[in-house]
Amino acid sequence: MEALRAEHVSKSYGTGDTLVRALDDVSLSLQKGAVVALLGPSGSGKSTLIKAIGLVSLPEVGRVWMDGKLVLDAGIPIANVGALRRKYLGFVFQKANLIPFLTASQNVEIACEIGGHADPRRRALELLDYLGVGHRASALPATLSGGEQQRVAIARALANSPTLLLADEPTAALDKDRGRSVMELFARIAHEQKAAVLVVTHDHRTLDAFDVTYEMEDGRIKSA
Repeated sequence: MEALRAEHVSKSYGTGDTLVRALDDVSLSLQKGAVVALLGPSGSGKSTLIKAIGLVSLPEVGRVWMDGKLVLDAGIPIANVGALRRKYLGFVFQKANLIPFLTASQNVEIACEIGGHADPRRRALELLDYLGVGHRASALPATLSGGEQQRVAIARALANSPTLLLADEPTAALDKDRGRSVMELFARIAHEQKAAVLVVTHDHRTLDAFDVTYEMEDGRIKSA
């Protein structure tokens, strides 16, 4: 079953002589349970695509379905964007961006509360245990390693049991071993949680962890 389908998505910046077509008629499909790599040089449109299908920076053109439901038509969301993100999406970025004065557990609890869980603390602890950092639940972010911080950020992104998890260069700040550990974790999440995971990455050393690979060039999907 499809977690996401995007058709003819286009996004431009600027006008006239300064017009840049960041996304040029992009279509793709992501299946539930698949972990997908999105490759391409800087400026190829990878991050723009993540933001477009993640309803962060809306495209001017295109249609997007999540979990079989139309959520964006002709660049216009069919419902409140915040509600759509909370229902379908989780985000992980290059930096964990944890709230520094809250513990690992509290960082995840906030997301669980926003997601409407009846027992946010229990859900947060379950997620931290699942991701192998339950023993660090009471630790402040500054005392966590880079890999541990990213695992807490992934736990936060999973708080709403998303249909689609979007990760933009999540291992760029990690060394090779920690980077591979995180990529393997994404594969586990996709396969066990039956979510689609789309990862923007420059790291070709971890491509064996992915089920599908897309490559972008000049705002288009080059190959799959």
